[in-house]
Amino acid sequence: MRITASRHRRFPGRFLASTGGIAAIEFALVLPVLVLLFLGSVDAARGIAVYMKVRAATYTLDALTNQYQTIQSTDISSIVGATSLVLAPYSTAPLGITVSQISVTSATSATVSWSYSQNGTPLSQGATVTVPSGFSTCTSYPCYLIYGQVSYSYSPLFGYFAPTAINMSDSLYVTPRNSACVLYPPGNVSSC
Repeated sequence: MRITASRHRRFPGRFLASTGGIAAIEFALVLPVLVLLFLGSVDAARGIAVYMKVRAATYTLDALTNQYQTIQSTDISSIVGATSLVLAPYSTAPLGITVSQISVTSATSATVSWSYSQNGTPLSQGATVTVPSGFSTCTSYPCYLIYGQVSYSYSPLFGYFAPTAINMSDSLYVTPRNSACVLYPPGNVSSC
């Protein structure tokens, strides 16, 4: 079959006027942007979920610790283990847990009575701590506070929007429930 000159001249015009493939071309141009938005939203959603679990783990750490009058090594291991379970199904490898008792001796003075940490650094016994102003509910001194700290190094799955790990942390002060203070004989604290 021969293409005549008149048909040959009309071919580029018909090709340029054709609208049959425009949707496919537009989709091909928009698809990479949509994929990046989707992957970013997955990472952001996971990050928010991990942060909420870090906050829940901090509450769990303090809520379990403040119920004891005396904590032994097995008790603290159970408390830290229960705190770690809150982060399921996320990995607990980047999780740092520290629980301490703060002795408030005046409206402006507080020191660390004892501290325990897993995958972190415990506070130094006797170190000065700044308690948030107006927080202390002490009516007489000394009074004691349980200070829970949880940290997590979150690594995004895809890393397009945050190529490095994001450090998340939370801390919480509570008062002991069943006694004036929580004793920790393994930390050389056997009296208030």
